[in-house]
Amino acid sequence: MPSVPDISPAETWEALRADPDAVLIDVRTDAEWNFVGLPDLAEAGKQPLLVPWQVYPSMQVNGAFAEHLRRAGLTPENKLFFICRSGVRSLSAGMAAQAEGFPHAFNVADGFEGPVDAEGHRGKVAGWKADGLPWRQR
Repeated sequence: MPSVPDISPAETWEALRADPDAVLIDVRTDAEWNFVGLPDLAEAGKQPLLVPWQVYPSMQVNGAFAEHLRRAGLTPENKLFFICRSGVRSLSAGMAAQAEGFPHAFNVADGFEGPVDAEGHRGKVAGWKADGLPWRQR
């Protein structure tokens, strides 16, 4: 049975910069993209592909998820790096992508914001932002 390996945000960033066919797929909701921010891939000559895994506000799984990947021109040859807030939804999205014929799926460990710190805030302990990787407000 295929599995979706966890890969650190720093390793993801290096893969995105080195491999022209590598794609970062942000599976958070539109509200998260707008209010929390997005990975900034301009230095890699790319933009994240924004495809929600769950649809806000019902948070039902996006039944057209794999179709969105195909419509974006992705193929089984692409290396797909899935990112969410903390690495949970992105793991599910990666597993679904593998089941739909995308074998090279990776989960960005700790996601964009990572776990909460002692004060209950995200973005400081682990994840894309905490690792100091480029990001921007939408």
